Amino acid sequence: MKWSEDRQMEVLTVYQASKYCSVSPKTISNWIDEGHIVAFRTVGGHRRIKKQDLDTFLRKKGMPIPTEFQQEERKKILVVDDDKLIVETIVTALEEEPHNYEILSASDGFEAGLQVSHFRPDLLILDIMMPDIDGFEVCRKIKQDAATSHIKIMVLSAYMDEENFEKMKQKGADVCFSKPLPLEKLKKEVSSLLGVA
Repeated sequence: MKWSEDRQMEVLTVYQASKYCSVSPKTISNWIDEGHIVAFRTVGGHRRIKKQDLDTFLRKKGMPIPTEFQQEERKKILVVDDDKLIVETIVTALEEEPHNYEILSASDGFEAGLQVSHFRPDLLILDIMMPDIDGFEVCRKIKQDAATSHIKIMVLSAYMDEENFEKMKQKGADVCFSKPLPLEKLKKEVSSLLGVA
């Protein structure tokens, strides 16, 4: 799509910024760390860059600013866990993937419900034990609602015994794994569930 006047308001992930500048994500991260590019962090701790700031950096460096930039249709993932370190690890690993996922996070079941309504994810990565509404209830509500029943659900839990496994499957979970799940396995399962393998 062609850039419009609201391009100043657009925000990019590190991966998207790397595509925009035709460099590696690591280079973008280095430029941020060195103070060359202004970036901010989301509530979940993920780096984001305003396109306006990226354009300013490119102009300063005498690098070309793309007149067109094809935004791919991205699969949306919502990561729900009350452990910020786990969320950050999962999000960082998935943002490095070439599939260019759009990722948000929630820290409890209540926030997850709000995010599902507004964000409309294609995949939910869900913990079982959380404050307020637990993973069982989140899963049940999503799968019983015709508007959200298509959402794939991957359960990651430190409490994945046989009883909880069966219970989550009954609530509609697509796959269930014990924590910690190796990141390469996580990436493979995510791409498989989203049909982008």
